[in-house]
Amino acid sequence: MSKKIFCLAVGAMLLAFSFRVEAQQTKKIPRIGFLGAAPASSNFKAFLQGLHELGYIEGKTIAIEYRSAEGKSDQYPELASELVRLKVDVIIVSGALATSAAKKATGEIPIVMAVAGDPVGSAHVTSLGRPGGNITGLTNLAPELGGKRLELLKEIIPGLSRVAIISDPTNPVFTLQVREVERAAQAMKLQLQILEVREPNDFDSAFGAAKKVHAGAVGTSASAFLAAHRQKLVTLAEKSRLPTMYHNSAFVEVGGLMSYGVNNADLYRRAAVYVDKILKGAKPAELPVEQPKKFEFIINLKAAKQIGLTIPPNVLARADKVIR
Repeated sequence: MSKKIFCLAVGAMLLAFSFRVEAQQTKKIPRIGFLGAAPASSNFKAFLQGLHELGYIEGKTIAIEYRSAEGKSDQYPELASELVRLKVDVIIVSGALATSAAKKATGEIPIVMAVAGDPVGSAHVTSLGRPGGNITGLTNLAPELGGKRLELLKEIIPGLSRVAIISDPTNPVFTLQVREVERAAQAMKLQLQILEVREPNDFDSAFGAAKKVHAGAVGTSASAFLAAHRQKLVTLAEKSRLPTMYHNSAFVEVGGLMSYGVNNADLYRRAAVYVDKILKGAKPAELPVEQPKKFEFIINLKAAKQIGLTIPPNVLARADKVIR
C-alpha cells in the first residue's frame, strides 16, 4: 500500500511540475525589434505610450530589442540581420533605409513602418490598400509636403525668389521629393537650388552654397540622416542668418526656426496598434498602410528674433505651436 501511495505522490509531483513548466512557457512574452536612427527620441516614447494604452508594459508583458544606426545608414543591413537572428516577433522600422534593410533581411517576420515617405514608390508594399508581403504600417507622405513648406516661406519672407533645399541623395525617396518640390516651386515662380549632403562635413559647404547663390531661405527634405544631425544644421542655419524651414518638429525642439510636417509622434503611437493586431494574429499583407491624420506647423520666435526675422501675424495665427 505504501509503495502505491508513493507512486501516486511521485506522479502527482511530476504532473504539477509539468503544469508549472507549461505555465512558464505560456507566459513567454513577445519581443519587438526596433530599427531606426533615434530609439530614445520623443517619437519612440509615443510608440511606448501607444503600447501602454493597449495594455503592454515593456519588460513585463513585452520586450523590445533596440538597434540604432545613429545616423550611419550603412549600418542598417547588419542591424536588421541582428534582429532577424534574435527571432523577434515584429520589427518596427523608421524611414525608408531601415525599411529596405529589414525587407532584405527577412520575408517572414512582420515589419511595421512607423514612418515611411513613399512605401509604394520604394517598392516596400504593393499598394497602400493591400500591402502584400510582410510589411505594413504608416506613411508620412513626405514628398507631397515640400510644396506646403514653400508656400509658408513665401508668405513669411516678402519678395522671396530663391530657396535652397538641403537634401540627402542616399534617401530612397530623394528623387520623388525633389520632383515634387520642383513642381511646386515652378507653380510659385520660385527658383530652387538643390544642395546634396552625404555626410555631416557637407553641411558647412551647403549653407555656404546657399549664401553664394543669394538664397532667401533654406528648406530641408525628409531624411533620417538629416534628423540625426539636426543640432548641427540648426546651428549653421542660425550662424548663416538664413530663415530655414525644417521637415519635422525635432529641429525646432533644438532651436530651429520653424517646421511643417506630419505629427510623427502620432504615427509612432498608431504604429503600436499594428503591433497589437499582428501579435494577435493579423497578417501584414491584409493591414492597409495608413496615411497621416495630424499635421503641425511650429514657429520658434526666439530663433526668429536671433536672425532678425518678423513673422507676419496672419501666419503666426495659423501655427499649431509657438515657442516664445
